[in-house]
Amino acid sequence: VQLQASGGGLVQAGGSLRLSCAASGRTFGIQVMSWFRQNPGKEREFVASISWSGGSRYYADSVKGRFTISRDNAKNTVYLQMNSLKPEDTAVYYCAATRHYSGYGQYWIEYDYWGQGTQVTVSS
Repeated sequence: VQLQASGGGLVQAGGSLRLSCAASGRTFGIQVMSWFRQNPGKEREFVASISWSGGSRYYADSVKGRFTISRDNAKNTVYLQMNSLKPEDTAVYYCAATRHYSGYGQYWIEYDYWGQGTQVTVSS
């Protein structure tokens, strides 16, 4: 499975960005796709997850109400719409996919496939 992430950039606080993650290859059996973020010297942090069918979605408390995860099954693409961005949202954002997970997909160690990361910078 290959994941191609895109859509990062520089935005002012209060602005919006939409990240995309296109999956290709042998996607059969993928159960969940998620977004994580990471800053230098810090642990990778769960942002949001969505089941392969799109029926279940979960969010970190820090982004709930501001971010929306969605998917387009025809395009095998997952999106992260980020609104009301804050400087603390600044990070490299990674999309990830896995065939096996626990909880709601919040444990990065359970993911087998990762995108290359896309930088999101929110200025104050």
